[in-house]
Amino acid sequence: MFKKKSKMDSNSMENGVKMITVSEPSSVNTEQFNTIRTNIQFSSVDKQIHSLMVTSSKASEGKSTIAANIAVSFAKQGKKVLLVDADLRRPTINATFSVHSGKGLSNFLTEESLSLQGILLNTSVPNLSILPSGPIPPNPSELMGSKKMLKLMSALAERMDLVIYDAPPVLSVTDAQILSARVDGTILVVRENYVNKIEVVNAVNLIKHVQGKIIGTILNDDRSSAQGYYGYQK
Repeated sequence: MFKKKSKMDSNSMENGVKMITVSEPSSVNTEQFNTIRTNIQFSSVDKQIHSLMVTSSKASEGKSTIAANIAVSFAKQGKKVLLVDADLRRPTINATFSVHSGKGLSNFLTEESLSLQGILLNTSVPNLSILPSGPIPPNPSELMGSKKMLKLMSALAERMDLVIYDAPPVLSVTDAQILSARVDGTILVVRENYVNKIEVVNAVNLIKHVQGKIIGTILNDDRSSAQGYYGYQK
């Protein structure tokens, strides 16, 4: 499914990510996402998870693909799910869901007159809504750390059963660190034979530095396993 590449892949920005949970609902990989969904649900004993961030150490590890498919898996369970494209530098949701509207998260954070209802979009998947990134702004990190973003996250958590934030890679910019401190849990995607151990450790330490809670990691492109491409570990 995913070919190993040494350079950053921009294909997902142009063509979107593969929604295998939609196109192949009975496949082994779809079942893996259902297993990941179950593990997420049982990752916290004391508190139900209402907000989740999916990130990676660096670009092209498959975080957007995994975030979208996890969102579909939860939606198919009957949960009211919102997938937020919080990667304001390399957004993918517009291409994945064939969204033609230019409005999105960056507009809401910079425009006073734009309502929340005006940027939340329904999808063909029942129970799944999306919030596109909007135009790429000159100051993504400042927007992620703004008071308006914090208020938005609180409002979304009240509206939805689960809000999933597709965030930028941790080692590239500070956006993911900022978000990790504000969500109930973070999942770190690790692509086999693409990212090295030091990079993963550094990403984990950066999230922990801001008291972010990593609830698990997902090994992507694991071709040594007979169970499929994805593996989840707490």
